[in-house]
Amino acid sequence: MKGQFPIEKMQSIKTPFYYYDTELLRQTLRTINEEAGRHENFVVHYAVKANANPKILRFIREAGLGADCVSGGEIEASIKAGFPSNKIVYAGVGKSDWEINLGLDNDIFCFNVESIPELEVINELAAAKGKTARVAFRLNPNVGAHTHANITTGLAENKFGIAMDDMLKVIEEARSMKNVKFVGLHFHIGSQILDMGDFEALCNRVNELQAKLDSQRIRVEHINVGGGLGIDYAHPNRVPLPDFKAYFNTYAKKLKLRPGQTLHFELGRAVVAQCGSLITRTLYIKKGAVKQFAIVDAGFTDLIRPALYQAYHKIENITSEEPLETYDVVGPICESTDVFAKQVDINRAHRGDLLAIRSAGAYGEIMASQYNCRQLPIGYTSDEI
Repeated sequence: MKGQFPIEKMQSIKTPFYYYDTELLRQTLRTINEEAGRHENFVVHYAVKANANPKILRFIREAGLGADCVSGGEIEASIKAGFPSNKIVYAGVGKSDWEINLGLDNDIFCFNVESIPELEVINELAAAKGKTARVAFRLNPNVGAHTHANITTGLAENKFGIAMDDMLKVIEEARSMKNVKFVGLHFHIGSQILDMGDFEALCNRVNELQAKLDSQRIRVEHINVGGGLGIDYAHPNRVPLPDFKAYFNTYAKKLKLRPGQTLHFELGRAVVAQCGSLITRTLYIKKGAVKQFAIVDAGFTDLIRPALYQAYHKIENITSEEPLETYDVVGPICESTDVFAKQVDINRAHRGDLLAIRSAGAYGEIMASQYNCRQLPIGYTSDEI
């Protein structure tokens, strides 16, 4: 589907750059709102860490989603993009004082707390301001997810969250403090999850913990199950939207909410990944003894996922209709890991051809670096080009 790219206009833009299909983003956001809206008290936040491009954030804010932040910088970006502070949640295992104060000053909806020492600091800082901080406890449910080991977060061995056995202890600790208010429980088991059975396992664990709280007559206002829903990296044209219906239905059917409880989600990759492509220009075709290389001007400084996670991204030569040939698509960085894909078939490439590295809207532009003193890539929307 090369027709989705305005190739003639792209030819004049300095590469590499990110291209965002805003019509697909709008369609994705409409589908999220439709499917979540079928269920009472479902609240969706966007995980800003996936992509904090200001233009992308504005689209998401206009769709009515809240913001899930994991740094003070993300809180600032969300507020600048117009997200209401009462729709901002702040998670993260290492919140610094200035970040906590920023959240307090803006009266954000909730801090997702990951330890008793953090709770104590939030209480102290809130007291200094004469405020009460709303807190939810991130529990580590010890639920595995069928995904890459580097992006699991719900196992006991991970750094995230509070052990389940400590749940009652931390809730009682919060109740004894004057400047925090316990409002919810927070969970997140990982990312790029396609097996709904993983989310069912989380539901079962949350049901167990809620039953334990019921026995102690402890009421929880909000349950936050994080995000984690994956996308189809292999078929971005054929499957541009994740299965939001199955995702939200899983929680509606399997999670036993109490009367009046709201269920919060923190979707990131599922919102923005498919709408983004990294556009790179072919510099050289190099024929080796056993393979040929398409050397492009983008590197892992622009998209680190293949090097960091061995992640697959579909690659298309959007300026060639010639027969398929097999290439290793590699970048210019002075590292052997600067490889986007090995032994992939694309239309025969020549110097100057534009390649689109697909499904790069999440954890692409946001993770770019200036290693080798390279410039950061610019992100453009289809509305601009």
